[in-house]
Amino acid sequence: MPSMYRFSVPVFQRGLANLSTYLDKIEAYAAEKGTDPNELVSARLIDDMLPLSGQFQRATDSAKLAIARLTGIDAPRFEDNETTVAELRERLKKTQDFLTMVTPETMEGTESREVTISLGGNKTVFSGEDYLASFALPNFFFHVTTAHDILRSRGLPVGKMTYLGSFS
Repeated sequence: MPSMYRFSVPVFQRGLANLSTYLDKIEAYAAEKGTDPNELVSARLIDDMLPLSGQFQRATDSAKLAIARLTGIDAPRFEDNETTVAELRERLKKTQDFLTMVTPETMEGTESREVTISLGGNKTVFSGEDYLASFALPNFFFHVTTAHDILRSRGLPVGKMTYLGSFS
């Protein structure tokens, strides 16, 4: 039977690695165009959505808070004030460092742990397995996808294989 660890930590790590690749793409694109890469950090898909920085912030929050809620481990706290590619890269690194500390043993039994979150002012109670499958992972990938879409809409050469990442 697949473990909660297998469907959480490595999945989050891969998605965060792909976000790091997007930062590489931003820097390469800016160098090619002779623009400031940090201008894209505030780019939005549409006015009422979070900018690219917000998508990175919510994706990293989704990953670290999912693990914290499932295991009871304290997640690192971030200020949500990143305005540069370098600051987003540092946030990704801190989140990856946190995830690296989580082991399969840490995740044992989390499928049945009760997780309560507030959604739109209403408290929702999940089993750990349902929380991961129906909220944490979809929420994480919503923000990774939106970051992808922001960059694509600005003309960066990102496509499906950039989103999927390396398979090695």
